[in-house]
Amino acid sequence: MLKASGLLILSRWRRKTTPSFSLPRFFGAVVFSLCFFLPKSVLGVKQELRFRKNGEFKILQVADMHYGDGKTTSCLDVFPNQMPTCSDINTTAFVERMIRAENPDFIVFTGDNIFGFDATDAAKSLSAAFQPAIASNIPWAAVLGNHDQESTLSREGIGGIKGSQFENKSALNLYFLDSGDYSTVPAIPGYGWIKPSQQLWFQRTSAKLRRAYMRQPEAQKGPAPGLVYFHIPLPEFASFDSSNFTGVRQEGISSASVNSGFFTTMVEAGDVKAVFIGHDHLNDFCGELTGIQLCYAGGFGYHAYGKAGWSRRARVVVASLEKTEQGGWGAVKSIKTWKRLDDEHLTAVDGQVIWSKRHAGIQWIVSLKDIHAEHVTKNK
Repeated sequence: MLKASGLLILSRWRRKTTPSFSLPRFFGAVVFSLCFFLPKSVLGVKQELRFRKNGEFKILQVADMHYGDGKTTSCLDVFPNQMPTCSDINTTAFVERMIRAENPDFIVFTGDNIFGFDATDAAKSLSAAFQPAIASNIPWAAVLGNHDQESTLSREGIGGIKGSQFENKSALNLYFLDSGDYSTVPAIPGYGWIKPSQQLWFQRTSAKLRRAYMRQPEAQKGPAPGLVYFHIPLPEFASFDSSNFTGVRQEGISSASVNSGFFTTMVEAGDVKAVFIGHDHLNDFCGELTGIQLCYAGGFGYHAYGKAGWSRRARVVVASLEKTEQGGWGAVKSIKTWKRLDDEHLTAVDGQVIWSKRHAGIQWIVSLKDIHAEHVTKNK
């Protein structure tokens, strides 16, 4: 069976209504190895995502929830005084806090959503893990990690603002891929990797989107930026040290023992600006390699290994459109990111611009004071 891959194309106007979620059909999608789950859209009903009226599109990344059986599942790597009252419910509360604080346009769960060994009923645990996103009516997607199927469970883009000259063009492309769980080749130990069939799908899809974006009407000189989401890091994530990334690296890079060549495939395509993953909970850095930002989210879930005193965290990404000379909205001008910690104030850290249309390859520090001020205003 070919590994399935997903694409989401973002348009430039926010849709006011979101589709309902069908639980039985959702799990049918999992059984058929679809690697992303977007309510209704994977079932053939088009889900149209667009930028907000202010020219922004915000994505919340949640990595490694490791949800078990709810309130009966204890936390790992927290202080002793936290243990009596800490459970999966803390993970759920963190998701809910992030949704309220950031009000994202889209939520991405990047694998190990449940911890299969400790999930008595995997389907029920997945439903509980995703419930805050379902209840919010915010569109969301999820890729699988290596722990999701260790129990009873088997293993388009964002367009322009309506009325603008880019209404029917893809302004931002989101790719979702299944990086597998463990190697299925006896001679190769360790974790899985992105397969040739998936890379072929990516190459063809990326080429099609680039052609559409660079032709009339409103032909562009370069491709629309793309963001890629999956679970297990590529070997290239080991290319950084403390001098050339933003964030922290507190453990090794647990990639596959073979290099699938997918990083080179993305570089050759030319549209991917950043890759976002999970898997290694104590790493939360972003580093730029050959024009692509490689970013960890940091561990989110409380039933996942972590480090007592090092807050669980989530990553936020915002793409912003440029203003045209006529006063309308044009192409994506920049992509910025930061993380929020699950502390008293949902502290924002490590804000940075990871891509700019005018200054590709140059990074700026985002003012975290502005992010905090926006958060305070929203919650008054």
